[in-house]
Amino acid sequence: MRHGIIAALLVPGLALAWPAANAQTSAHAQHADHAAHAAHAGASTQAAPAQRWATDAPLRAGMREIRAATGILVHYQAGHLDARRGNAAVARIDAAIKDMIANCKLAPQADAALHGLLAKFMAGADAVRAGRFTQAELTAMQAALARYPQLFNDPGWSGR
Repeated sequence: MRHGIIAALLVPGLALAWPAANAQTSAHAQHADHAAHAAHAGASTQAAPAQRWATDAPLRAGMREIRAATGILVHYQAGHLDARRGNAAVARIDAAIKDMIANCKLAPQADAALHGLLAKFMAGADAVRAGRFTQAELTAMQAALARYPQLFNDPGWSGR
């Protein structure tokens, strides 16, 4: 995904880069970068590739961490967890995304598709931080999790 970071540096208004002093600010900057990139590429709605894209270890680990954190947010959205635990789940999402941005090495089309998925997780995390996390954000995150194995060949990913 390093080329995505380089591309972000070339886009006006996206001069923020990792590591940032404030994780909340970093996540917001990431969201702007990924949302713009995904919108340009149409990644979240594009047809699944004839052959799913290869994954690397940072992508696989990051998506598993995001899936676990999204599972926690199911309980948070239902009112079963307090804000502290919801924010802890968001911190896990932010850390996973930061690690993927720093370490994933994907082909350009795969990178664009991943950006489309990550934008959904960042939007959900932003909604938790803003105190406005609803079923709509949770559903978008769950849809992105369901879309991941349609786009990426991750042999260890199961339907759970």
